[in-house]
Amino acid sequence: MKSRRQYESMKSEKFDKTGIKTSYCNMNLSPTITALEDAKRISPTGGEYWMARDLQPILGYASWENFAGGIKRAIASCEKGKQDPNDHFHETTKMVEIGSGAWRKVTDWFLTRYASYLIAMNGDCSIAEVADAQRYFAIQTRLRELDTALTEEERRIMLRERLTEGTKKLNSAAKDAGVITYAFFHHQGYMGLYGMGLSAIKKQKGLAAKENLYDRSGSAELAANDFRITQTEESLRKNKIVGEKAAQDEHFRIGRKIRKTITEIGNTPPENLPPAPDIRKIEASKTKKLPSSN
Repeated sequence: MKSRRQYESMKSEKFDKTGIKTSYCNMNLSPTITALEDAKRISPTGGEYWMARDLQPILGYASWENFAGGIKRAIASCEKGKQDPNDHFHETTKMVEIGSGAWRKVTDWFLTRYASYLIAMNGDCSIAEVADAQRYFAIQTRLRELDTALTEEERRIMLRERLTEGTKKLNSAAKDAGVITYAFFHHQGYMGLYGMGLSAIKKQKGLAAKENLYDRSGSAELAANDFRITQTEESLRKNKIVGEKAAQDEHFRIGRKIRKTITEIGNTPPENLPPAPDIRKIEASKTKKLPSSN
């Protein structure tokens, strides 16, 4: 693996007038982001992945034990997001030289982009390297979402990942605002965007009560919910909203504004969009397997 000093050179990147990068993004790359790009590997099936032992120093962890704890938290986060960790984290071992010609077997991990993203998001953002990594993987996700080469199925998978993480951040902001009854807080968001509650939405779309709405939403519907969630989280924090009723009202207000914009530009309201095939089944069939440790 390259030394940290070898990552110090900065790359100049061109970007277009929309603010999306031409070759990466509209900023000079930090040493951490340069290192993450250099550490990225490509599997025989064309999937991108990283090795945990490569990420450890890039993210500023001096101790493998501390970094391994971050991996465990990321796996737990993956499970909570109803993703199969085996699709994103693959444990392996390798031999490393420890001096005087001696070698020792150590644990390592194959990590998908999503796994690496979760490790960064579960890290200490006060560490500059971790903050840069969070930005890097968030940008990677956004660029893949905007890539016109992506299929509808791939866009749905990317947006579904964003919604899982965005909902966690929104819940955290709601908690700080004083929300206790999260079900009604989210109900108000649905009322604003859809004009009806979650049960009514599922009924209108012909979904079973136990089905997850987002797992059956197309990319347009997922994008609308992603915007509702991210904008509400930002508003709760930026405007320092306090009180459960105030937070509920803000969630409804933002959802309603997004709904108004959708209808004003002539697009279909989200409750009238048809359900899409279950994204979990699609992801299971589309997941590119990580390399074998053999």
